[in-house]
Amino acid sequence: MLDDFFWRALLGGIGVALLAGPLGCFVVWRRMAYLGDSLAHGALLGVALGLVLGIDLTIGIVASSVALVAILLLLQRQRRLAGDTLLVILAHGALSLGLVAVSFMEGQRIDLMAFLFGDILAVSRLDLIWIYSGVIVILCVIVLLWRPLLAVTVHEELARAEGVRVTLVSIIFMLLVAVTVALAMKIVGILLIASLLIIPAASARRLARTPEQMAILASLAGVLSVVGGLFGSLEWDTPSGPSIVVVALVIFLLGLVVAGPVALLGRRLRSGISPRTN
Repeated sequence: MLDDFFWRALLGGIGVALLAGPLGCFVVWRRMAYLGDSLAHGALLGVALGLVLGIDLTIGIVASSVALVAILLLLQRQRRLAGDTLLVILAHGALSLGLVAVSFMEGQRIDLMAFLFGDILAVSRLDLIWIYSGVIVILCVIVLLWRPLLAVTVHEELARAEGVRVTLVSIIFMLLVAVTVALAMKIVGILLIASLLIIPAASARRLARTPEQMAILASLAGVLSVVGGLFGSLEWDTPSGPSIVVVALVIFLLGLVVAGPVALLGRRLRSGISPRTN
């Protein structure tokens, strides 16, 4: 029999994986892989904010992530510095500010390793409420914004010409990523959040034929990573967060191996040639 904390960890991880799948696809398509990493680094500043104000840490992390997105959007209006340069400045600046702020807090004992690498086994019932509330809201927003978000991702100028409010759609997308990062921090930690966004989406990319298929496959790969990583961690007594990422990496490598034969089979089926005739 598995303990309650393991089931909570499993449910929490699956919820975040369902959320990270479709969002991760847009992050990969838009070549914004460093955005999730930058927001994750800034999450420690949100932890410090939560401790100072005496509020739930998830609220502090969401607030700091949203503030970072707002600052990034303001800085992007000036065109003197490239986007990746701004992300590095914000990421490491926010991480350092968070570390310095935490060091000033007397009487506060913080498990820094749990924030850096996650502590999925400590997921509480309140965390599950946060995660699944986020899953419902964010997936509904993604469904509603799917077509305009896809149009902006494929060709921004063409989308603008077709009447899509590009700036508003981009802001909403960044806010969705910011909230997802806040919800995922307890699962895999600050240093590994980007992996849960990027690796399942990259795994699904070579196997999917449509954007919708890729989003579904990415969520499925994320769920398999969480389940495999948690049971592997239980069996071999390894760290849970990194174990989840290792399973995601294995799925990615397996996807590379099977993508070729699957694509070949698909071409043969589409051309009406039975594999048995060859």
